[in-house]
Amino acid sequence: MALKRTKIVDVFDPALVGQQVCVKGWVRSRRGNKFVQFVALNDGSTINNLQIVIDLEKFTEEELRPITTGASLHVEGQLVQSQGKGQTVEVQAQTIEIYGTADPEEYPLQKKGHTLEFLRSKAHLRMRTNTFGAIFRIRHHLAFAIHKFFNDKGFFYLNTPLITASDCEGAGDMFQVTTLDLSDLPKTEEGKTDYSKDFFGKSTSLTVSGQLEGELGATALGAIYTFGPTFRAENSNTPRHLAEFWMIEPEMAFYDITDNMDLAEEFIKYCVNYALEHCQEDIEFLNKMYDNTLIDRLHSVLKEPFVRLTYTEGIEILKQAKKKFEFPVDWGVDLQSEHERYLVEEHFKRPVILTDYPREIKAFYMKQNEDGKTVRAMDVLFPMIGEIIGGSEREADYDKLMSEIERRGIPMKDMWWYLDTRRFGTVPHSGFGLGFERLILFVTGMANIRDVIPFPRTPNNAEF
Repeated sequence: MALKRTKIVDVFDPALVGQQVCVKGWVRSRRGNKFVQFVALNDGSTINNLQIVIDLEKFTEEELRPITTGASLHVEGQLVQSQGKGQTVEVQAQTIEIYGTADPEEYPLQKKGHTLEFLRSKAHLRMRTNTFGAIFRIRHHLAFAIHKFFNDKGFFYLNTPLITASDCEGAGDMFQVTTLDLSDLPKTEEGKTDYSKDFFGKSTSLTVSGQLEGELGATALGAIYTFGPTFRAENSNTPRHLAEFWMIEPEMAFYDITDNMDLAEEFIKYCVNYALEHCQEDIEFLNKMYDNTLIDRLHSVLKEPFVRLTYTEGIEILKQAKKKFEFPVDWGVDLQSEHERYLVEEHFKRPVILTDYPREIKAFYMKQNEDGKTVRAMDVLFPMIGEIIGGSEREADYDKLMSEIERRGIPMKDMWWYLDTRRFGTVPHSGFGLGFERLILFVTGMANIRDVIPFPRTPNNAEF
């Protein structure tokens, strides 16, 4: 009877020592002498490689020659305690089957020490490295933690559309979706593109946010969250921007701005704590290889309550700072990452929730304060990242919302469904958005957002 495969993450169970095991994976390295060879095998289930010990008296040189870095193997043998350093157990190989070879002259990951920039050009293979294996295992665990957090709090997971006729942010940087022949576009009498001939009968785009549809769910189910891909056609080649990224957006009926801040702080602390508990070995690896302050920084955000202060108070702190900023600071400006990080990393030395932003620099749907100048916005600012969460209490008053829409000249002819939530049983409600990749940046200590998503979509890059 054939042995059942054991994942390498499970092989390190002391109870298996002395037993026959079957393991399968990819060769990370091979070394040895004329008597014995050592193969480091990894199947992606753990950061730890399993050492395979090959007695050269049991195998011919011809059988072993194809075993090079990148080759895939099926190995059966006895699991024993290891006498060498670096591993607790090892497998004494009795049979080896080679599933696939990797020519050492052509396999791009043959050598160690590749730069992250080089590995981005090999996105189809980079997940096989220790670094990206660790990052994407952490990504999985954080995704699971997000669903668990909201499920345990009684939220409902809502799937909002990826194709939309509305622009949530009013930014205009959206990818258009069309079945029209781009080389022969139909025109109206005014010379504009005639979208009545298009698949949906109107101009549609890939969504930048599920928030507006999420508000519909919140005003029916009480508390919902979305978790899915979003798209922005902003031509930004920076370490913090992607054209395709994932967003988590909870929306809650009967929540005011304070409830919203409380939930955001609880949520992000839960995610960080979950990663520390369930991704310890991967985080320790990244701490050792990339950022030796990572683990301390993760623990630091759990220790104390986040600082809460108004935008106006934050501006005064920045203006009095004995530091020269690249971008000048004054009331009414949209804060840059350097300003946000100064407040978090240098002034308060812990995460900050900034509230009550100027009305003119925030979205139309945010609830207006009585001063007529500010809105009940909130941004959660984190070390190394800057803004990691953005949200607000939403404007629940129909007349005020319509007045703001008209003042800004926002085309709302197709948004009657959104306005109906203010006409029929409107309630105080709030919500926020967390960019999933920015959370992973913080938890992994990576510096470039392209390194925390499997296949980054950026300007001039959609190869894989």
